[in-house]
Amino acid sequence: MSKFNGILLAAAALSLAGCSRLDMQDQPKYKPQRGSDFFADARSGRPEVDGTIARGSLEEDTAYYQGKDANGDDVDTFPIAVDKDFIERGQFRYNSYCSPCHGAIGNGLGMIVRRGFKQPPSYHIDRLRNAPVGHFFDVITNGYGAMLNYAQQIQVRDRWAIVAYIRALQYSQNANVNDLSADARAKVPNASQPLSAEQKAIQANMPIAPRDTDFNNFPAVPATPAGVPGARGAGAAKSNQPERK
Repeated sequence: MSKFNGILLAAAALSLAGCSRLDMQDQPKYKPQRGSDFFADARSGRPEVDGTIARGSLEEDTAYYQGKDANGDDVDTFPIAVDKDFIERGQFRYNSYCSPCHGAIGNGLGMIVRRGFKQPPSYHIDRLRNAPVGHFFDVITNGYGAMLNYAQQIQVRDRWAIVAYIRALQYSQNANVNDLSADARAKVPNASQPLSAEQKAIQANMPIAPRDTDFNNFPAVPATPAGVPGARGAGAAKSNQPERK
C-alpha cells in the first residue's frame, strides 16, 4: 500500500468515527428531578450540605437583615444611616406599598380599608409609637396578622427607609410646637383663632384623604364605590343583573 493510500484510509476512518451516534443528547447524565438507582433516597439531585450559603448571601448582620439583636430581640436603633434623602425614599415606597391599607398619615384608614377591608391599627397609638424600629422591619419582612410579608417586593434597604418614614409620620402627629425654631413657631396658627383664607385654601387643596360620599358614615358603614359590581352605598350604580344568591 502506497503512502498516499494510507493517508486516504486514515482520513476515511476519521470521517466514519465522526459520524458515530455518540451525540451529546445521549451522554450519561441526570435530568432535573429524575430518579436515581445509585443513591439510597432514589434522588438524582443531592441535598445541600448543612450550613450551605449562597455566594453573596451570608447576611451576618442580623440587625440589618432581620431587625434583631444578638439576643433575638427587636433592635431599638437603625442599623443604617438615616438622612432626609433616605426618609424621602421611604415615603416613596410607603406610598406605593403601605398607604393603600395604612393610609397616607398612618392612621389605618387607607383606601382599601375604606372599602371594607380589615383596618390595621394606627401608627399613632402608644403601643406602636413606643415599639422599637426592629418591630416594623420584622412585620414588613415576615408579615403580621392579616398582613402578608413584603420581603419579595421590598428590598432590605427600602424596608428600613419605610420604617424611617413611619417614624416621621408618628412624629408629625405627636410633635411638640416647642421643638420648632422660633421662626417656624411664628407660622403656626393659634388653635383659638380661625383659619385665614389662605390657610383654608391650602387645606382644601391638600386634603388628608379624598372626599367620597360613599363613606360619609365610615367606618360604621363601609361601602364600595359607585360602578363596582356588588357596590353598596350612596353612589352605587344600579345593575340590571339579578343579584347572585
